[in-house]
Amino acid sequence: MMSSNSCTNSSINGFYNMLNQGLNDLHQSFISHNFMSFQFLSQIISSLQSFHSQLTLLVRKLRLPVGGKWLDEYMDESSRLWDSCHVLKSAISGMDNYCSSATNISSSLDGYHHFTPELSRRIIRAINVCQREILGMEEENKSLTETRIQQLSQCLNQNTNISTDSNSKLNGFSGFRGVLFAMRSVSSLLLMILLTGLAYCWSSTCFHQGLGQGYHEGHMVFGSGFMVSMSLLQQKVAEEIDNNDVQQGIMMFEFQQAKIAMEELKVELERITCYNNGGEIIQEKVENVKSCFGLLRCGVETITGQLDDFFDEIVEGRKKLLDMCSHR
Repeated sequence: MMSSNSCTNSSINGFYNMLNQGLNDLHQSFISHNFMSFQFLSQIISSLQSFHSQLTLLVRKLRLPVGGKWLDEYMDESSRLWDSCHVLKSAISGMDNYCSSATNISSSLDGYHHFTPELSRRIIRAINVCQREILGMEEENKSLTETRIQQLSQCLNQNTNISTDSNSKLNGFSGFRGVLFAMRSVSSLLLMILLTGLAYCWSSTCFHQGLGQGYHEGHMVFGSGFMVSMSLLQQKVAEEIDNNDVQQGIMMFEFQQAKIAMEELKVELERITCYNNGGEIIQEKVENVKSCFGLLRCGVETITGQLDDFFDEIVEGRKKLLDMCSHR
């Protein structure tokens, strides 16, 4: 029969291995999809939810003491996830409004085969309003995320400054403190990626922090490769941001494609105001706008639903652990 300590060690190691596998899967997803595509960002949210769910299940297996400091630390971590996801939800709602404005513009052009300069100027004005709204949204997102990105980056940097001397501290609460440390490290990186893709990105600087020896030492401390896997994903994201044409603002691939499609439509309409022709080209641009914004809306709706589910997951996890403590 397996001893209590063996069972605990098995559960803890299983959690670290689960983190490692999840990060490896995200790295493969990042490579196989367009940079910051909604499929990749959606998988990150799914991974965060899965990690948090497994964390809650692990607590119940460890039989931690009622009223211990471990519960406060768990609540702090879940609150941090909650706050960051609310910023993401705000950013997503702004994109939803953008989709609605763009859809109204493209729908207003249905049925037109001849575009007069007067009609073109009217649509251009509507596009200009839509583009100004986007600039305003990005500025608002920038102010919302600035502090959080810095905090997550600092947390990621601090979490890598560990050594084998940290083993005794990380073994606190039957090893649960080490698990929380791991969860905080991983969630910091994943939340940074989500905020960069969905809210606002300044540069790759925040992703360069923490890369280096700390990860290899972390591998020794935890006996798991999850910190090495973190390092690989973090480095890949930093490289892609550096190599991307768009290095500031909302990085989501479908969002950028939709912006380009709208600008191309505007350029063609401006030509009509000068030359009074080009109906067929306009229709092509209108269809491209519809296609791009259709994909963007699909991504927005998917991620919105996932965030709502994650909010429910966080609330349910907190409730379960509070109930568990009160019933013991």
